[in-house]
Amino acid sequence: MFQVGTKSIAILAAAALLIVGAVYLIAQGGGNPEDRAGAPAPSALEALAVGDMANFRALATPAAVPSVVFEGDEGETLTLAAFEGRLILLNLWATWCGPCREEMPALDRLQKAMGSERFEVVALSVDHRGHDLARRFLAENGIDHLGFYIDPTARANVTLRAFGLPTTLLIAPDGREIGRLVGPAHWDSADAVALIAAALDISAP
Repeated sequence: MFQVGTKSIAILAAAALLIVGAVYLIAQGGGNPEDRAGAPAPSALEALAVGDMANFRALATPAAVPSVVFEGDEGETLTLAAFEGRLILLNLWATWCGPCREEMPALDRLQKAMGSERFEVVALSVDHRGHDLARRFLAENGIDHLGFYIDPTARANVTLRAFGLPTTLLIAPDGREIGRLVGPAHWDSADAVALIAAALDISAP
């Protein structure tokens, strides 16, 4: 029968501890300094996902945005290509969504403060019951700075994988999604303004 002496067991145990320790250090970033230096640093947007923007999730790699079709203020047919060249904050909302109603004034204030040829808040209503209901809500709540956009088919929800409302996508001037926030947020807060400003800097030509 093969036997292992006490000394051999001690040596094997020590070796096992060294291996476990090495794995732990590597997992914690304590391996080779050159390996740590080569690791990707958090993006500027990830670093700003704090406070009122804590639920914002930046994409490691910008993603193509599926085509969605909706209507503008005059009933014209639009797609997101109409906004190419601008950073856009695409907010999917509906009048029956309580959190959407609560955050809409903040989105309006963000558009007033930062809207420009380089940035626009695109609040896209997905109300099945149509234009009049959405228009009335905006008028009654003094939403004066947002354009009127509506998708009465609500297909945008599925197309954009927005399975809860509100969902807000941050889309770069080249039309690719760079992050999103699911749920309501204080879009006129200092945290939100800092996030949008950083995205504008990143997308500057």
